[in-house]
Amino acid sequence: MLDARTCFLFTICIALLSVTAGRTPESAAQTTRGFVEEGLTLDSSVLGRSVRYTIYLPRDYESSQRNYPVTYLLHGYTDDDTGWLQFGEANRLADAAIATGEIPPMILAMPDAGLSYYLNNHDSTERYEDFFITEIIPFIESTYRARSGKQYRGIAGLSMGGHGALLMAMKNPDTFSAAAAFSAAIFTDEETTAKSPERWDNVESRLYGPGLSGSDRLTEHYYANNPVHLAATMPIGDLKRTRWYVDCGDDDHLYKGNSTLHIVLRSRGVPHEYRVRDGGHRWAYWRESLIPGLAFIGESFHQ
Repeated sequence: MLDARTCFLFTICIALLSVTAGRTPESAAQTTRGFVEEGLTLDSSVLGRSVRYTIYLPRDYESSQRNYPVTYLLHGYTDDDTGWLQFGEANRLADAAIATGEIPPMILAMPDAGLSYYLNNHDSTERYEDFFITEIIPFIESTYRARSGKQYRGIAGLSMGGHGALLMAMKNPDTFSAAAAFSAAIFTDEETTAKSPERWDNVESRLYGPGLSGSDRLTEHYYANNPVHLAATMPIGDLKRTRWYVDCGDDDHLYKGNSTLHIVLRSRGVPHEYRVRDGGHRWAYWRESLIPGLAFIGESFHQ
């Protein structure tokens, strides 16, 4: 016969096995997932309309009292605030990387930018940069348990969003500790002057002015919002106040602008990380880009 102590231990083991058996793989995995909210809006007085945004909160957000650093994750041309989730699987990738310690727990804020290229356009009818700096950053930091201050802010993006990440960080050196650009939509002057009239009318005209051709496109406003030009002309001290990460595939049609940015930064002695991998302008490449870029930004969040 079993003694009382053995019976007690046997009963406990049976109970634990019953509880474990009742947990499905899905319910077990659920405990490691972060929280995602899509289709949220904030009213912008700068833009005169409501702006959508999506938020990712790390898995312990609801059970802790801590404040978290924030990375602003910017979408590409024709996408919206849900692009990084729907196609980039950012929440799944961040969950796994946080669980393994590859990146620190962080909030990912994903605002909708339409076709703005994240800049103030030539006639100030679309002041997206002003909205971003003066409205969405304070909104995120007051609405969520987000740590404020440059050290705890990063910015990253793909294609048009890569342009936006570079532009925001260059023009606002006191705002972001690090910026990561994936396949950034940045161009040399030669590429800009050579663009077809159709391309200019459909894309750049709303940004830099309609009806421009050749060297007339290289306006003061264009240069003020071109990351390659800013990297070449900004005070080096301002450039060095932000950590830079540039990643573009060897088959990407945007290779020339990204390569030129690397050359300019290196020639000026500005520290940065430059990555070229096998791949083109597609989500398969950007999904592999995301976590190394967030890990680079996350290094800035550590004391």
